[in-house]
Amino acid sequence: MRARSFSPLIRASLAVLALAIFANAARANDTILVYAAASLTGVMQDLTPLWTEATGGALKVSLAGSSVLARQIQQGAPADVFISANADWMDVLEQDALIVGGTRRDLVGNTLALIAHDPSIPAQSIGPELDLINLLAGGRLAMALVDAVPAGIYGKTALTKLGLWADLAPHVAQTDNVRTALALVASGAAPLGIVYATDAQAEPRVHMIGTFPETLHPAIRYPAAAINQPDPAPALAFLNFLQSGPARTVFAQRGFQVPGN
Repeated sequence: MRARSFSPLIRASLAVLALAIFANAARANDTILVYAAASLTGVMQDLTPLWTEATGGALKVSLAGSSVLARQIQQGAPADVFISANADWMDVLEQDALIVGGTRRDLVGNTLALIAHDPSIPAQSIGPELDLINLLAGGRLAMALVDAVPAGIYGKTALTKLGLWADLAPHVAQTDNVRTALALVASGAAPLGIVYATDAQAEPRVHMIGTFPETLHPAIRYPAAAINQPDPAPALAFLNFLQSGPARTVFAQRGFQVPGN
């Protein structure tokens, strides 16, 4: 039997119905505080009006490096939902019993990319023979903090596996989060950078000259969970919304890898 093909009108109606379900689960006067990895900036900008239209409630979004956000939650920051750019920082909060049991789920995936400011730099093959120092021409390689922020950790792991890190380390400019690394390359302050592919897609002043094979670093996944609060119901409704059809469409349009797509 062939799979049923829905018309655009029916698909739109189903999306509206899905949003209505979340509207029933969340109260109109709820403001949900979401702590989200900086690489989700564009996604959260797109999802905020969708959530408000569906529920009448508001989203307040705090964007930063996952490490910064996790530490703030450890120190008592009043977050309702945490979306990390890697599993490690979510593991830390789970071990500290700071997330609501059973609410953790992986939302989407991503790819690590090498970007350049100069459009004349050609595509590069990412392997042990990659001569990044020569490509830098005396400049710096922009990366998020390599021992704390997920994008930086992934990048350092990949470069180490390629045997390039020891020589490159003195030429790296580390930043608080991946979007700041992206900004350095976009402005020309750094000729090259390592960011997520979704960051490269979002910034027209850079171009992607290579992607790192996933065998060089752990799989890039974005786990989300509700943070322990007296009333977790609004957070649970938002987590379900993040896996709805309308939200999945936003993630896909922003270049994220959506399970099942």
